[in-house]
Amino acid sequence: MVLKYIENCIVKYFSQAADIEDLDALNTWLENERNHEIFKSYIKTHFAINVAMNDPKLDKVRDELLKEIRNEKKEDHKVRFLNTLKYAAIALVFLGLGFLLKDNLFTQKVNGVVNPREDVITLELGNGEKQVIKEDGTATIVDANGNIVGNKNDNRLIYNSTTNIKPEYNTLSIPKGKRFDVVLSDGTKVYLNAGSSITYPTFFPNNMPRRVMLKGEAFFEVIKNTNKQFVVNVDDLDVKVYGTKFNVSSYSEDLETKVVLVEGSVSLSNLMEEGNNKEFYLKPGYLGVFDKEEGEISDEKVNTGIYTSWMQGNLIFRNESFKNIIQKLERHYNVVIINNNSQLDNEKFNATIETEHETIEQVFKYFKKVYKIEYQIVENKIIIN
Repeated sequence: MVLKYIENCIVKYFSQAADIEDLDALNTWLENERNHEIFKSYIKTHFAINVAMNDPKLDKVRDELLKEIRNEKKEDHKVRFLNTLKYAAIALVFLGLGFLLKDNLFTQKVNGVVNPREDVITLELGNGEKQVIKEDGTATIVDANGNIVGNKNDNRLIYNSTTNIKPEYNTLSIPKGKRFDVVLSDGTKVYLNAGSSITYPTFFPNNMPRRVMLKGEAFFEVIKNTNKQFVVNVDDLDVKVYGTKFNVSSYSEDLETKVVLVEGSVSLSNLMEEGNNKEFYLKPGYLGVFDKEEGEISDEKVNTGIYTSWMQGNLIFRNESFKNIIQKLERHYNVVIINNNSQLDNEKFNATIETEHETIEQVFKYFKKVYKIEYQIVENKIIIN
């Protein structure tokens, strides 16, 4: 997910409204090679909207691109250095223009249907090897040395409860648009939401806490064991578990980690303060919120069903900001949503979406009908005007 400030810089760049600070921020962002593909997708969308929707010839796309680059070269000398970096970014993306045109990556026809990106579920073994996990059928789970440590049954990995071999850490990663489950070696069930990953040992050694690391969102049903505490680590927060059912949500773009306790008992421990052993206990039916920047923890009484509805294939929004809503829609439908109407970000909306029965097109038709939100669809991108 692109930071909102960077997204605004990209939008300003394409609309020729970017100033020196915007270009500098964009250049710094592009120093990370992982952002090149993201930038390429924005450029592709930009030309799809401004050129391809009028059914142009591919030569026109090339001419428009070259014209834009030539115009950039006429900018004032005071920003020449930044501009040089800027065309370097464009050159990087379009260096293989012939390849792009050959493979028809520039869409000449927009049919109004979102095509989700193809991603796969992966399991990373202790030696770094990654395996693709299919969502149907059965298979055995092996560690890096070829030892059988469990089985796969359709959309669930199930690890063996006892083994004499040395444990290793596995990482199960779920792409956007999918969900998957894992049963850990102690019988604890973990339901992973879209765009999430969990790192855990193939089995839990004796006389040590049961510790797992989560990125994203998951619902836990933890098997109680008074001799081996269960701990979920999310960034700078430890969720210590005492036999319970709870939901943890902490995506990288979120400013807060949210823990919802359905039943049992958990505590939250702030790891940002060295030597702080204080535990913040939650009661069933309460939401615990950890501020990632300030390190503060608070709680409030909530309807837990709103926070766990994703497990039944539903998304329930109650007085939710539009910015948060589109982030969740991106994860659940595996699409890119570009909001060019920043005034919508902090507006509050109510909606209930059955993701297994409603397409993303139907969802946005609802927003257009009820909230008058205008949008366009280009490939797997939704552009809000």
